[in-house]
Amino acid sequence: MKRIFYFLILFTVFLSCDRDSQTDNNNPYLPNYSFEVILNMSFPQYSVLAYPSSAVYVNSAGAGIRGLIVFNAGSGNFLAYDAACPNQPLTDCSTMTINGINAKCPCDDAEYSLFTGLAAGKQYPMKAYRVQMIDATTIKVFN
Repeated sequence: MKRIFYFLILFTVFLSCDRDSQTDNNNPYLPNYSFEVILNMSFPQYSVLAYPSSAVYVNSAGAGIRGLIVFNAGSGNFLAYDAACPNQPLTDCSTMTINGINAKCPCDDAEYSLFTGLAAGKQYPMKAYRVQMIDATTIKVFN
């Protein structure tokens, strides 16, 4: 009886383990590319990230699919998303732009919250990436 009990506990633990949802890609429009980008907020192009509710577009080689949108969500919490429209095939119009605390897709005018990555009525959220604080002024974005 104890063996069955231990087996059930082990089986339940095994089923409850989940991979990091930020690395899952169930979106048929967005491929997975491995990358790592270091951003120094002391540099002028990233200095706005020192302020909550601010975002920057990072378009350096190898940074995501269509570049990155990095957002300061406040309290030292940074979020990073791919700038590719998550509900559109990759075309000339599928690179999102920053619109305050939202990202706007020019293909369908959908606005995605940079706090959540979601847009009303859209199937797929923005593709999120991992963000790690290296020190007080440097962050690493990767997947």
